[in-house]
Amino acid sequence: MSLIPRRSNVFDPFSLDVWDPFEGWPFNSNFRSLSDQIRSGFPAETSSFVQARVDWKETPNSHVFKADVPGLKKEELKVEVEDGRVLQISGQRNRELEEKTDTWHRVERSSGSFLRRFRLPEDAKVDQMKAAMEDGVLTVTVPKEAAKKPDVKSIQISG
Repeated sequence: MSLIPRRSNVFDPFSLDVWDPFEGWPFNSNFRSLSDQIRSGFPAETSSFVQARVDWKETPNSHVFKADVPGLKKEELKVEVEDGRVLQISGQRNRELEEKTDTWHRVERSSGSFLRRFRLPEDAKVDQMKAAMEDGVLTVTVPKEAAKKPDVKSIQISG
């Protein structure tokens, strides 16, 4: 058993996720972890729903991101491009309103905000991105530019 938590066994040079070895340790109530500081704009209580699981696959024609966001409506999600090359997927699930007459026996579903960022490669056509939602899965498709063939110029050999 490893003491180092791993988010994935695949190195992703485009991901902006930062592993914080002290995340979740009870140092100080005012201490914000490195990953919380990076998630600027979102409060430290962005906890149990923070990391919506996202798959990223590359096809010959596009980059496809699939995020599991069960129970969320498309109005509760945002898909944005930051600085021309950073795909940002965020959303928020609110708690159910509690009625004074209700008795809760168990609360396991998480609530709060999440934010995921991915640095897109140079061949991404960010102006042609599309997003769709179906059965609790958000799919973001980013088309790719066609691979440029190198110009080959023959040089005459003298002599």
